Amino acid sequence: MRAVVQRSQRARVEVEGKIVGRIEKGMVVFLGIGAGDGEQDCRYLAAKIADLRIFEDRDGRMNCSVREAKGEILCVSQFTLYGDCRKGRRPSFVAAAPPEQAKALYERFCELLREEGHTVVTGIFQAMMGVMVHNDGPVTILLDSRKTF
Repeated sequence: MRAVVQRSQRARVEVEGKIVGRIEKGMVVFLGIGAGDGEQDCRYLAAKIADLRIFEDRDGRMNCSVREAKGEILCVSQFTLYGDCRKGRRPSFVAAAPPEQAKALYERFCELLREEGHTVVTGIFQAMMGVMVHNDGPVTILLDSRKTF
């Protein structure tokens, strides 16, 4: 399971020109599900993201989690995080999970964050979405449950 996490001042996701989710201060999580991912990957990444200290404390140091910053989370499914461009110019997505598996794990990931008391809003799984992120910093972090980077 892979995630691109961006600290944001505000963000929203639109489907067919309609806003389906929006947050103010918080983080945007683009989540990709791999073919071999399961519950353990969900738990690892949800815990890591929930406690990721990327928000500034009173001294201006990145020392606070999204909870401590009283922020929200916008989570968007993004299978293209498993795009492999090592051969040729067209990405291969064979490492991405099939849609049925990916949807269940994406929903489970969001559920785990909610169980910890976080406000989590989402896009619509498999929809063409427009995501607008007002990146704060900018701060962008890459995470992988298999720790490949």
